[in-house]
Amino acid sequence: MTSFGKGLVEAARQAQAIARGEADPATYNLHIPAEIDVKAIRKRFGLTQAEFAKRFGFPIGTLRDLEQGRARPEAATRAYLLVISREPEAVERALSAA
Repeated sequence: MTSFGKGLVEAARQAQAIARGEADPATYNLHIPAEIDVKAIRKRFGLTQAEFAKRFGFPIGTLRDLEQGRARPEAATRAYLLVISREPEAVERALSAA
């Protein structure tokens, strides 16, 4: 696993601790981009909208809305897209194990 992947696993553990009330969220700093180019990420993988949506678990209508600017992804979706962009194999491994 890459160092980025290890960082993602650790971030997930920290998020779970926060969700369970075992950790103070004020002690963690995350960078989630304010804007993310969904279409550019998809095109970089050479996938159609339908293929990208199926591979990464997006409703096709939501993906279309995001790409066409009719909707703006929330912070969690932007974070997920950032992970897809940087570590698609880690995302695919995690989703295939689900």
